[in-house]
Amino acid sequence: MNNNDVLRRFRYALDMSDKEVIGAFKESGHIIDKEGVLNLLKKDEEEGFVKCNNRLLGMFLDGVIVQRRGRQEVKPGETPRKPEVMTSNNINNQILKKIKIALNLKTEDMVAIWELADIYISNSDLTALFRKKGQKNYKECLDKFLRTFLKGLAVKYRK
Repeated sequence: MNNNDVLRRFRYALDMSDKEVIGAFKESGHIIDKEGVLNLLKKDEEEGFVKCNNRLLGMFLDGVIVQRRGRQEVKPGETPRKPEVMTSNNINNQILKKIKIALNLKTEDMVAIWELADIYISNSDLTALFRKKGQKNYKECLDKFLRTFLKGLAVKYRK
């Protein structure tokens, strides 16, 4: 699943306006105008299409986290944490994790969202998706899982 598709589906699921998408990018320190957003939302074959790289998608999702949950307060004496840079290695797991944080979803919520898209996943399978790569029970999030999760989000939030 490519990043532009994730951006399109997530935006659709949450019914985000162009202004909200621009705001999410701004919250993470990336300045983009309406035309830039529209170019990211175009299909591959459309004129003016701009590929959304991992860094850009990560910044968008980090911005959505700030929009929905607020900035994380830095305690005195602590250094601010840098946002996790998304790599192409296990990208779907990282996307899923950022969406979970942004929407403040619990395990039961995520299971219910997948059920809305006719996928049944156990709690243990779900927690395996959030483990670090290399851990014993780590499970890679396949494109189909991410796609159906975004479909379930659309069903839940666009009633």
